[in-house]
Amino acid sequence: MMTIEDYEPIARERLPTEVFDFVSGGAGDEWTLRENARAFERWTLRPRVLRGVIEPDTSTEVLGVPLSMPVLIAPWAYQRMIHPDGELATARAAARAGTLMVVSTPAERHLEAIAATSDAPRWFQLYVLRDRRASERMLDRAVDAGYGAVVFTVDLPVGGLRYRDARNGFEIPEDMRARGGDYDPFLTWDDVAWIKGHTGLPVLVKGILHPDDVPLALDAGADGIVVSNHGGRQLDATPASVDALPEVVRAAAGRIPVLMDGGVRRGTDVLKAIALGAAAVLVGKAAAWGLAVDGEDGVARVLEILRDELENAMVLAGCHTVTDINAELVARL
Repeated sequence: MMTIEDYEPIARERLPTEVFDFVSGGAGDEWTLRENARAFERWTLRPRVLRGVIEPDTSTEVLGVPLSMPVLIAPWAYQRMIHPDGELATARAAARAGTLMVVSTPAERHLEAIAATSDAPRWFQLYVLRDRRASERMLDRAVDAGYGAVVFTVDLPVGGLRYRDARNGFEIPEDMRARGGDYDPFLTWDDVAWIKGHTGLPVLVKGILHPDDVPLALDAGADGIVVSNHGGRQLDATPASVDALPEVVRAAAGRIPVLMDGGVRRGTDVLKAIALGAAAVLVGKAAAWGLAVDGEDGVARVLEILRDELENAMVLAGCHTVTDINAELVARL
């Protein structure tokens, strides 16, 4: 397996059609799903030379968490549909890679087991339930298990129109659904303070695409932002995450870190996102394909590929460290 793209066709072969489509599909006509990857092709790299770079340092820090590279595992649900070890395998792979996993709300049954896999840092992704007390109990367990932040996902007041799933008659297995009832669609910026007040943890708001939402996030007390269109799985025709990134970064003006997910397939994609102002990227589908192909080792190899490609790109672009990666290195076609 030389590239992330090598994993996708094998994952397609190994998974039932409806499961692969659930993992890899998007909403509507899947325009945004395709744009997430295509948009990186609209940004070119402008390398600097004669910088004496031989062994670049990919390490970084996000919200005080040291990471081996600016690549995190995005939250994605129902991983046991893909591999029997599910989130446990992904957590072990993230620890091996020296990075961080964001654990999804539907994995709440296994919060403690996931935490017990290693001493590696991890964050908890929150979908707020209609039963707020059930959400608070989940948050309490996350705090007690040592999760270091809450990633508050805000772009799912209702599910997107995922036609692949509808045509396949796909349904989430009953034993994997989150306990505590349906997700609450009636969310406001006040809920950021509620989460912070209940947990005492940093809160990142995931699902921002419009720069005008940034000052609202800041006023609400957000500690970070994740630029995301939910992997193209919610509202179709929204911009690719990497295209929305620069405006959001400008609006944040360095006051809080801005991360992004969506369409990351190469180390050069990581380099471009960092150059455009992201503190780090998150990968979901790539990790899912790795898990489907080879469990923990597959996820670990996907992360290794991204790190190796990032190191290569940093050498060729003249960057000793992640902080050397800046806007001068990219141009829009």
